[in-house]
Amino acid sequence: MLNNLSIAVLPFRNMSSNIENDYFCDGLTEEIINALAKIDGLKVTSRTSSFFFKNKDVPVTKIGKDLNVSTIIEGSVRLSNNTIRITAQLIEVQNDFHFWSETWDRKLENIFAVQDDISLLIADRIRENFGHFDIKDKLVNKQTDYIEAYQLYLKGNYHFQKWNPEDLELSKNYYTKALEIDSEHAQSNYGLAQYYAMMAGLGFLPKDETYKEASKYVNKALKLNPQLPEAHYGLASISYWYEWDFKKTVQHLNKALEVNPNFAPAYMHFAFHYCSLKKFEQALEHIEIAIGLDPLSAEVYFAKGYIHYIMEDYEASIKALDICLELNPINLLAIIIKACCWLCQDKIQLVIAYFNSELPATIDTATKYGMLGIAHTILKDTEKQEYYVDLLNTEIETSKAERAQFFMFLILIHSGKKEQAFNWLSGIIDSKPTLMLTLFGDPLLNSVKHDPLYKKITDKVFSSTFAVKEKTAKKKALLTKEQKNEYAKKLISCMERKSSFLNPDLTLKSLAAQLDIHPNQLSWLINHEFDKNFSEFINHYRVETFKRISKDPKNAHITLIGLAYESGFNSKTVFNTFFKKETGMTPLQYLKHSS
Repeated sequence: MLNNLSIAVLPFRNMSSNIENDYFCDGLTEEIINALAKIDGLKVTSRTSSFFFKNKDVPVTKIGKDLNVSTIIEGSVRLSNNTIRITAQLIEVQNDFHFWSETWDRKLENIFAVQDDISLLIADRIRENFGHFDIKDKLVNKQTDYIEAYQLYLKGNYHFQKWNPEDLELSKNYYTKALEIDSEHAQSNYGLAQYYAMMAGLGFLPKDETYKEASKYVNKALKLNPQLPEAHYGLASISYWYEWDFKKTVQHLNKALEVNPNFAPAYMHFAFHYCSLKKFEQALEHIEIAIGLDPLSAEVYFAKGYIHYIMEDYEASIKALDICLELNPINLLAIIIKACCWLCQDKIQLVIAYFNSELPATIDTATKYGMLGIAHTILKDTEKQEYYVDLLNTEIETSKAERAQFFMFLILIHSGKKEQAFNWLSGIIDSKPTLMLTLFGDPLLNSVKHDPLYKKITDKVFSSTFAVKEKTAKKKALLTKEQKNEYAKKLISCMERKSSFLNPDLTLKSLAAQLDIHPNQLSWLINHEFDKNFSEFINHYRVETFKRISKDPKNAHITLIGLAYESGFNSKTVFNTFFKKETGMTPLQYLKHSS
């Protein structure tokens, strides 16, 4: 079901003569996404899905349908020396209706102020046209006094998003240079933290010392700016995967969502958490929220596929994993879990055929030997099992040791060597190997899940999770009953006696100033007391005025659009749209019918 209070910010086009300014356009887009995402009640599509359409010629209606949003914002940036021109326009998806546009010409050093202006204006226009949500007085704060440091940070982000070793190293260099200019720039500190976490996760750097570096930089970023949702999420990831501290994990996830209610990775992480507790209904509920916010993200579909795999719904798992692999054909974990589904479905030959074929570069030898070793173990092919076990033992001496041990444990279980497997697991459990958290609920371990020794080990790992509760906030009414009645009367008086709606430039903020009320309260009042959004409320009076003055013989010489302007409308398209919405007829049909 389409949420009217939903928006996707498409990548702003680079109108500069220098193509290298793409990094700045991407950075501006991301800052606007982050600013709007802080608004509770407004659904904002995540960066991954919005950027899927970069440099693609796709109709707005198709984009809106794919992202399941009611509104699209698109724009452009022209950067020249120390000046910047930004244009932005809002498009109502269903009718491909451009209902607002604006242009800003500013100095580059004022970039944070213009980001705030753009974000606030976009939020105001969406609220006026689609319904109520609260907006803070400021959405974007100044990150640094050094514009060069900010530009270097944006370049770091630009390369980080490419997710390959060469660009990751470039991102590190840019973040480091930014910190040389401003060591207190929170976002650049977080940039280095995400670099180290990514390099450790991909196995390009030693895990222990690299995670320590990631932890150092993410904690510094959070100390400098406690309102960085990414930093809270970074600490949640470290707490979960590296420290196995599930209570701290949920605390950080709650904080990330408190700062940014649209932060899809936090919902995805909650889904993993509930899955580990076998609370599958909550897990699927959270993963669907994540998909709603980031519908073209390979990672969220992997998470959905993984949850269905743990639930032993293998067809649903493969369906989600296939979507993941369509979006990212080299997603290693999706390939592994899909193969595990085949194993559980007794489609062993599919696994053997796949891992003996030409494989994507992301599939390392530890994964290949491990999957083939498990497959031949299940088939009771002792000779080939021993062959792959020998190969896995050589992998244990490399940087892929953890993944090799992960597969070795499964082979021991399926070859009936439970005692040896449990002894090994007991010996390494205190080192908190990352991949083991994904293994404990694995259907490939169904034969030992009720074994007292195995249960003792898993209970020790997950003992702290059951006391953890997800934080939910209750929304309060913005006006008391007495205030609501008082301001409703003032509002009606403003319309019927002062005819404020005749001002074509009337906005929610300017009307709120007339009533001496906060715009958030006025928006709430119109929505709850009159069951309309601001535009519907104001344009109702304008339509009624048009109907009245169009019947007056004194106005016979005035054109149709002239009468619309006299009624307070400032756009022919808006007039026609709202008139038909109110009356079910076009203005011309109405006049003919009336006469």
